[in-house]
Amino acid sequence: MKQVNLFLFSISFFIIISCNKETIDKKTDYKNLLLNLGNDVILATYADLDAKTIDLVNALTQLEANPTDDNLLFAKNAWRAARIPWELSEGFLFGPVDQQGIDPSIDSWPVNQPDLDAVLSSSNQLNKAYIDGLDGTLKGFHTIEYLIFGIDGQKAVNQFTTRQFEYLKACAQSLEGATQQLYYAWKPDQKNFIANVINAGDVGNNIYPSQKSALEEVMNGLVVIADEVANGKINDPLSQQNANLEESRFSSNSKQDFANNIRSIKNVYLGIYKNSFGLGISSIVANQNSKLDQKVKIELDAAILAIESIQGTFTSAIFNAKPSVENAQQKVRALQLTLESEVLPIISNL
Repeated sequence: MKQVNLFLFSISFFIIISCNKETIDKKTDYKNLLLNLGNDVILATYADLDAKTIDLVNALTQLEANPTDDNLLFAKNAWRAARIPWELSEGFLFGPVDQQGIDPSIDSWPVNQPDLDAVLSSSNQLNKAYIDGLDGTLKGFHTIEYLIFGIDGQKAVNQFTTRQFEYLKACAQSLEGATQQLYYAWKPDQKNFIANVINAGDVGNNIYPSQKSALEEVMNGLVVIADEVANGKINDPLSQQNANLEESRFSSNSKQDFANNIRSIKNVYLGIYKNSFGLGISSIVANQNSKLDQKVKIELDAAILAIESIQGTFTSAIFNAKPSVENAQQKVRALQLTLESEVLPIISNL
């Protein structure tokens, strides 16, 4: 009898040890996922943004020195090019961009046109230091947009004043200062905020004491931008029938902006940026619910397509093609609901 009990005890002990080992083995380490999102998506996007704003500074400097139609077109294209990485970064508006109050210096809108006209009519010296001290509605992307495209998007090179050229160049320098501040805040050899994300859960990490907390921050960022596109950027001008509330209306770049905001969600979800492919939130979701993962991917593409399929410019569509705008809004709202009610709980329950 003692021999049987000893045998049974041995079997039981083996099972307990095996189960504990299995539990330990199943504890997933998301280090590689956070490395990819930190380095190849977030940092790469901010590096691109800073480089493109440097190009914009150079284009506006060239326009001031040699105001020709070709140089004006070059400056307009440089503005559009710089908008792309900014809108692609809005899926992760957490960390320094929020904590250091950088966002308002980059992307405040609508433009405060009366105050801007007052500044242009003043005798104040228009340089970077002066622009840096102004309210966000008097600098950043949209002030530059207003000055180079004009209120109807058709501004000609002979319509610029000397003060406008000076303001444009200083405003672009101020914008580049803000994008560099943001890039350097994340850059490993500068302020190195990226280390907090990559090393989430490590001893002494007061920002993200666990990998789950970092992933929740990332996931909440995706929900927030989906909500902003559907219920702010699209809804405000549509519901109030007011084009003055439309982002990027002077350049008619609104649809591109909105679509790139959804692409920013897609980049984080899939762990991609340009030619870089790695681990993203999708890898977690697919492991637990492959049907949900496919649903998210379908809804991402559907939202982007619906935005790009809005008839004409966004300005005209809110008055003349409302069903196409409402369809895009519905698609983004569906994506937001899925991210918030189905994907976020998976991350929160890791």
